[in-house]
Amino acid sequence: MTDVSHTDALEKLKALNQETGNLDTNLAIVRISEPIFSPDDNSAPTPSKRNSDVSTLDNPTPASLEADLTHYKELFSKLRFSYVEQVTKEKFLRAIVGDPPLVVGHNENVELETQSAEVKAELRAHKEEVRVLTEEMEKKGRDLSRRYKNVQLQMAQLSTLPESIENLESTIAGLRAKQVANMDLSSSQNLPLPATLSLLSEREAELAALDRQLAAVQNALPRKTREAETIERELSVLEKRKSEAVVQAREAKRKKQEGESDGLEEMGRWYRSAEEVLKGLVGVGE
Repeated sequence: MTDVSHTDALEKLKALNQETGNLDTNLAIVRISEPIFSPDDNSAPTPSKRNSDVSTLDNPTPASLEADLTHYKELFSKLRFSYVEQVTKEKFLRAIVGDPPLVVGHNENVELETQSAEVKAELRAHKEEVRVLTEEMEKKGRDLSRRYKNVQLQMAQLSTLPESIENLESTIAGLRAKQVANMDLSSSQNLPLPATLSLLSEREAELAALDRQLAAVQNALPRKTREAETIERELSVLEKRKSEAVVQAREAKRKKQEGESDGLEEMGRWYRSAEEVLKGLVGVGE
């Protein structure tokens, strides 16, 4: 019952693994397949080159994931700086080349600074929320990774349990058989003297009979060996004759199919005519 329950549990885990997706699927940060900065834009800062990409790794480690996350943070920071710089340049150029030119006064600057402060405060609040969510996600990711490793270990142990249970059951059966044999032996050793002598005489008689049978077998062994060698020689001769007969039969069949005469029919007619002549001479047919 234990073996069956473990087997059922293993089969259910495998079925659940197939339904929810392969557990060995590699997790990876989203690949940046296209360059962020245009190659024609000389003013854009050049991002630092990476020797590896986490999406190309077969088995990403926490250290490699952390390194790639730092790389992407640096990349997006440079992207944001480049975007703000380009937008500022564009607004400035539109302001000075416009007709009439756009002139910003002190009051407007103060109002924009106030709005900027409010936006920055809101942005800091959002950043704090993102930081908290990131910490929670990292915590959950580590917890899931630990649980995943535990599940893998338990599945490996569960897959070896049926064989281990079978080995233990065979060992238990062998120990029980030895225990029964030892109990029989101990019961025979505790017999009284007359019964012990009787049992000893029976064992000696059985041993003597076995010795006689062994001697008879040893005496008959050379003769049986010679007979076996003779049979083997005869068998080899018969096998050779069989092969020759098969070859002759195939050749005769081929000749018959091709219309050639193999001489057997002429020989048969000659034997039949000779038989008729001999019967006529001895008077058998009368």
